[in-house]
Amino acid sequence: MEKLQKYVELLVRKGVNMQAGQKLLVRCPVDLAYFGRMVMEEAYRAGASDVMIMWGDEISGRIHYLMAPDEAFGHERDWIKERIKFLVDEGYNLLSVSASDPEILKGVNPERVQKEMRAGSIMQKPLSDRVSTSMIQWNIASVPTPAWAKKVFPNAGSEDEAMQLMWDAIFAASRVDDGDPVANWDAHVEYLSSKATKLDELNFKSLHLKNSLGTDLVMEMPKGHAWISCGEEAKTGFNFIANIPTEEVFSAPHRTGVNGIVYSTKPLIYLGDIIDEFWVKFKDGKVVEFDAKQGKNLLEKLITTHKNADYLGEIALVPHSSPISQSGILWYNTLYDENASCHLAFGKGYGDCVEGAVGKTEEEQMEMGLNQSLTHEDFMIGSACMDIIGTTFDGQEIAVFKQGEWAI
Repeated sequence: MEKLQKYVELLVRKGVNMQAGQKLLVRCPVDLAYFGRMVMEEAYRAGASDVMIMWGDEISGRIHYLMAPDEAFGHERDWIKERIKFLVDEGYNLLSVSASDPEILKGVNPERVQKEMRAGSIMQKPLSDRVSTSMIQWNIASVPTPAWAKKVFPNAGSEDEAMQLMWDAIFAASRVDDGDPVANWDAHVEYLSSKATKLDELNFKSLHLKNSLGTDLVMEMPKGHAWISCGEEAKTGFNFIANIPTEEVFSAPHRTGVNGIVYSTKPLIYLGDIIDEFWVKFKDGKVVEFDAKQGKNLLEKLITTHKNADYLGEIALVPHSSPISQSGILWYNTLYDENASCHLAFGKGYGDCVEGAVGKTEEEQMEMGLNQSLTHEDFMIGSACMDIIGTTFDGQEIAVFKQGEWAI
């Protein structure tokens, strides 16, 4: 309980960095009500003027997908739009709890899920735009659930043992179980910021990613691109940490400047099911070919459901020696798996990744090379054999990664 309370304090006071008088929206599974209430209490202790909890229930969602009539899917709902408008107008910060059964939608008709996700993305766009441009302070974190814990630790002797193993892993990955979590994160933020600063100074024209698994990908970088690490500043004037844990430094490739092939190195959870052992080929930024040993139909839906989801919006660099990678745990959760591996993202690029992009129209951001889409889906490509060579505008070639580790 002592570690759990430290974890909650870390998320509220360092992750979101709640300030007196600010408002907070908490998105939390109903099965984790105790955790949502702990977050609410801590936010009020930090001086929040209002805390609203939006409960989710993936089991009732599964029932809906399995039993509702076809005409129930794909509709935009006015009451949801009004709620989102209220949250945006009132300037609520956001803390989202990511904790789902990786296979909760297995056996569900993906067409139904696809329709609901498309409608949901449209309804949530005003809030997701504020998140992607750092207009508010926000954070995503995770809490164990029995179904997720059993998936990650299938050999555990009991559900309780799996949950304990899961909590131990989350505390370790979040730097909660060793000393002062806030001090630990201050040091970690400084380290990652130094890497982002170095990449900004080098100002690469392009990056070439290559490994022995078959990845051979060249990506042009937009003019004025910026590298971002944890501890970024919101437009509110306060710093926040978007993901806890996080090990990445990220930017956005030029949407039409990606060419070559890339191979996944970890499973991707999408539409409540698994895509695994897949590769994707790009030409002039666009996906032109792909295949997967598992979930090829889901991969196709991922890149076709939303406009421009077949272009990239993010390149993130994570050393193979990151604590999450070295744990050897396959999390079946993007928040954790992406911080064990270099990764890319289909879809939307973040405005802060290109100088001057925030405040521009989507069309203007596209002209600047920043992809625009209703989706942003990370997939993992890093490995112990990943090499990344950056080419500067004057033609110098500089090693950024050697054998999966930082070289700068």
